[in-house]
Amino acid sequence: MSEYDDVCVLLPTIDEAETVARVVELFRDGGLDEVLVIDGGSTDGTQEAAREAGARVVEQSGRGKGQAVREAVRDHIDAPYVVMADADATYDARDVDAMLDPLLSGEADHVIGNRFADMRPGAMTRLNRIGNRIINLSFRLIHGERYRDILSGYRAFTRESFRRLHLTADGFGIETEMAVECVKNRQSVAVVPITYRERPGGSATNLHPIRDGGVIFLELYRKAKTNNPLFYFGSLGAISTGAGALMTGYVLYDWLVNGITHEIIAIAAVGAAILGIQLLIFGFLADMILSLHREQVARYERAVDDGSDR
Repeated sequence: MSEYDDVCVLLPTIDEAETVARVVELFRDGGLDEVLVIDGGSTDGTQEAAREAGARVVEQSGRGKGQAVREAVRDHIDAPYVVMADADATYDARDVDAMLDPLLSGEADHVIGNRFADMRPGAMTRLNRIGNRIINLSFRLIHGERYRDILSGYRAFTRESFRRLHLTADGFGIETEMAVECVKNRQSVAVVPITYRERPGGSATNLHPIRDGGVIFLELYRKAKTNNPLFYFGSLGAISTGAGALMTGYVLYDWLVNGITHEIIAIAAVGAAILGIQLLIFGFLADMILSLHREQVARYERAVDDGSDR
């Protein structure tokens, strides 16, 4: 009987025939017999290669990595612990012990593998490295937590904690959404160092840096609406107020210097300034309501804990 009988390895795939068998075999050699490959309709033999390596293979009903992860955990995994990784052989299966330790010891509900702790040469382009740093800094600014590598695809979590997350992203935004939801739901998160390698020759990435980077930034900002409303509405208010101030400056300058009036621009400037101030006020009120809600939730949880101890 393996010490990891309660663990399922989840590998979302799409055209990963070059590497998926190797990844499955490495996890199974490490004592993780339950490996689930959920495939997005590969046409290169990914499903056959995964089955031959000993994985359980299902084909997802929708499209995108996010939808695949949600469907797999909801419909195809019964194990209480889940390790999620990519099937491109960039992650080291030997790091699974470090990933699972915080879960099995009860120290964390969710574990993120930090790729920057041991990133091998060629594993990430300069553009991707810079983009990752910016996204992580933005996450820390907006959501107030330093998870170091929120875009890491190497995760471990309890199935119960995953089901408490409200996840809707279909594509590569799933990692970002999981990090934000962990903050929102006050789940305990551990960050552990992992090794990140260059993709083996012959395998192609499914990541599009510009397109997927834009999706991730939008996801970060969209989630701020319910997790940090002061930032969300405050930033919109600041932009609107700033636009009003610029238009006002232009109208005053042209009137004082050239004697030209701009009635329509002046009306737009006043409207933008008023809208900006209203958004700022709404942001403060929403932040106050959110703080009160969190206090009420904390009191309820303490009351439940006290009742269960009696």
